Amino acid sequence: MIEYIKGDIVELYPAQLIIECYGIAYVVNISLSTHALITGKESCKIYIYEIIREDTHDLFGFAEKRERELFTLLISVSGVGAQTARMILSSFSAGELESLIASGDVSALQSVKGIGGKTAQRIIVDLKDKITPGILSATKNVLKNDSKIGEEAVAALVMLGFTPAISRKAVNSILKLTPELTVEQVIKAALKML
Repeated sequence: MIEYIKGDIVELYPAQLIIECYGIAYVVNISLSTHALITGKESCKIYIYEIIREDTHDLFGFAEKRERELFTLLISVSGVGAQTARMILSSFSAGELESLIASGDVSALQSVKGIGGKTAQRIIVDLKDKITPGILSATKNVLKNDSKIGEEAVAALVMLGFTPAISRKAVNSILKLTPELTVEQVIKAALKML
């Protein structure tokens, strides 16, 4: 599993990036949002989501973890594939998409090419409880000194099977009350809350 690739931008297109890292060039599918964030840069760090099948090995890259989390949630919805998820993330920023899902805005999702009414409704129904506007980026709102502790605690909780949104909410509330806790203490406290 690849977490991220950090290297030189060899070629950049609106939907694709070729990034070289230690002499190996990777072809990475990207959204328009990621394209906009890395345009004009000579090098970048791209968070990766791998899709490995018998006939293909595709890399999808995101300039921000938040966008990758949304991508992962979108492809978990029946009928939404990787290309459709990328199209959605190219049409809306991460914050806009979270708001659309939270508010149940079916018509906005239907405006994306390839998304019909049933698929839009399925996305909203399946993800509404997993996404609350701003929650996915809540680690950024953790007290600045504790952002690394917060990120590590959230990552551990996600690996234990909790959703990113619920994990961040628990970690943020713990760190706001007791910012001096260690990662282990935050995780233990969060497990008691969840």
